[in-house]
Formats: sequence, structure tokens, C-alpha cells
Amino acid sequence: MEKSSPKMTGGTREAPVNISPAVAANAEGEEIEVLESTDVLPVAPEDQWKSLFDKYDPENSGFISTERFRDLLETHGSELDPHKLEILLALADGNADGKICYQDFVNLMSNKRSNSFRRAILQGSRQLKGCSLRDEVGLGLSQRLVRHVAYETLPREVDRKWYFDSYTYCPPPWFILAITIAEVAVFMYYGLQLDRLVLQVSSPSFLKSPLPYHPQLRAQAWRYLSYIFMHTGIEHLSLNMAMQLLVGVPLEMVHGALRIGLVYVCGVLAGSLAVSVTDMTAPVVGSSGGVYALVSAHLANVVMPAASLKNWSGMKCQFKLFRMAMALVCMSVEFGRAVWLRFYPPAFPPCPNPSFVAHLGGVVVGLTLGVVVLQNYEQRLQEQSLFWIFFCVYTLFVLCAVFWNIFAYSLLDVRLPPPP
Repeated sequence: MEKSSPKMTGGTREAPVNISPAVAANAEGEEIEVLESTDVLPVAPEDQWKSLFDKYDPENSGFISTERFRDLLETHGSELDPHKLEILLALADGNADGKICYQDFVNLMSNKRSNSFRRAILQGSRQLKGCSLRDEVGLGLSQRLVRHVAYETLPREVDRKWYFDSYTYCPPPWFILAITIAEVAVFMYYGLQLDRLVLQVSSPSFLKSPLPYHPQLRAQAWRYLSYIFMHTGIEHLSLNMAMQLLVGVPLEMVHGALRIGLVYVCGVLAGSLAVSVTDMTAPVVGSSGGVYALVSAHLANVVMPAASLKNWSGMKCQFKLFRMAMALVCMSVEFGRAVWLRFYPPAFPPCPNPSFVAHLGGVVVGLTLGVVVLQNYEQRLQEQSLFWIFFCVYTLFVLCAVFWNIFAYSLLDVRLPPPP
């Protein structure tokens, strides 16, 4: 089936341009395969969209309200592919900010959002203004899982449908799974070597491993990251693994390994550096810095005032409240355990028990850098000014902490415990 879409050039309209994506239904009629043709969708040059944007932004504020954006679409809708118009109208209806900036406007109208955005434009089997994704029937087990993840992690219906249409399980959420398997393997190795699974930290050989952070060995830079593979005991490992899998895997399925890995590693590094600055005599073990960064970033996006009540009520999922409650319980119990252990008399004085400050470092990263990274689905991080602001602040913190570790210990004449 061919369809024509006239294109606007300046104030005139050119002849229709034919586009013909081939849509083939399989034998069961349950899946739609979209084959992109060699024709391209009509894309207006940026300067032409600018003149149109200025028309609806007489105050030259750089923003137009969603109401004006909807009026623009209804006025010039005949110049757009009908499927693209359907998506843009749904976006205007679901925009929680109430306004659209110029660059977002150009990206949307020029079809620059993403590959999944282009596929959604071409796919005629579902209209975004129709029934919600939750009401669709006849889905397989894997499709129901993707839909479940979409409703747990994405607040807007339009983003859920883009994600549902584009997710292919390739690549799988490998980062969180690989980190978890490695942490369990290291714990079991030292459990056998130390001949104990509970409170391994009480063993005299626990800190002799090359993995934990120790203030006397802070010149060994890898310890600022490798400490995540050591845990004080099976109770410590279990709580961290529960939060890591419960929150980390769904987030990675939606946002990808690169973004989740960035938040996780930044939380881990911030945790050990925060300990080296504020709790200078204590060692650090456990993956709590990275785990707390992910959990706090996710909770901030769906619970705290940064996410509107409308978005929270829209994230309807059968196990959403249960999963959130379990994450909060695990965070509270694990943090309480860490504080108790830090001030409990150490088994081998004068070296104190591991610090709990790494948890707080992870939370700070999650509530700042993590929120920005996870806030906008499929928007490029390098195009978000707030991301660069928080990233520069984080980089400045890392540099200051490095200089602190080089000079402050000797200047303050800190009495450190002997090396393990």
C-alpha cells in the first residue's frame, strides 16, 4: 500500500513524495514485520522548522507549551506521515513538563530521536492513542516480561510503547548479571579459604586479600573499585545481591549496560573515596556503593517530587509496590547492619571494622548523576546540559579526593592501623 505525504518548503508545499514500507504479517497474524524501503521519510531542514517554531514562540523564550505544540501539529499535520503525527500527538498529551524546547522540537519534527522512534513511525499495527499497552492480549511470555519491565521503570505510556516495540533481548542485561556472578564466586572462594561464611570480616586473613580497600594500601589504586567483590559475610552479600538483581536487571533492560554501568561504577568509586575523606582509618568492602547508587536513582525517578504524582500513578504494575517496598527494606536493614558493624568492637584492633560511608557516597551519586542518567528514556546524555553539570561536579569531587589522599593524611598526621 502506498501513501503520499506532502512536504513543506518555506511557505509553499511541494508535490507529494511516495514512501512504501512493506508490512508483512506472519501466518498466525500475531507479529508484524516492518521492512524499511529505500525511500526515506520526508524530513524538513532545521532552518525551516525554526521559522515554524518562532511562529509559535512569539516571546522568543526558546520553549513552546504543549498546547501550542498540539495546535501546530493539528495545523500542519497534513504535511507529516500519519503514523508520525499520531506519535507526536501522544507525546504532546503525555509531556509532564508542559513545554517543549527548540532542540527537542527539531529532533522530533526532523525524525532524529532514535531508531526505535523511526520504527514506531513506520509501524502501522498499533496506534499510540488507542488502547494502552497493558490492555493488549495474546502476548507471549517474553513479551509480557518486557511489558512488565516497561511499566515498572518508565512513567510515560509513549516511552513504554517505544521500548516494547524495540526491545529484542539482544544484548541481554549482562553487566549486572556478570557483576553478581563475580561477587558470588569471590565470596565462595574466600568462604572456603577462610572456612567461614558468616562474618568473614572477623577472620585475621580477611583483609590480606588484594581486593579490599585499606587506608594503609590506598596507593594501590585498583582497591578503590575492587573492594566490591569482598563482603563481610553471607548476610552482607545476600542483601546486596537482592537489591542488585531486583532493581539493576530491570533498569539495565531499559537503559542499557552503558548507562547502568556508568551509574554503578561512579557509585562504587564515590563510595571508597568518600570513606578515604571522612572515615580515614577504616577499610571498605561490599558493593553497596554501586547498589545504593542504582536504587536511589530509580526511587528518586518514580517516588520523589522530581517525578510527578501523575507519573507515579501511571506506573501501574502488579509487583511495583512490592518491589519498591522490598528494595527499601533491604536498604534499611543493610545500612543498619553496616552502621552497627562499624562501631562494634573490632576482632583485631586497632584496625576498625569496615566503614558504612560508602553507602552514603552511592546515595549521593544516585540522587544527582544517576537521576539525570535514568530520567529521560532514549535521550542522548551528551545532549543534556544537566548531565554535564553533575558529571563535572563528580569529576571535581574525584580530583579533590585524590589530592586529599595524597597530601591530607600526612598533613593531618592521621594515625592509621597497621597494614594487614
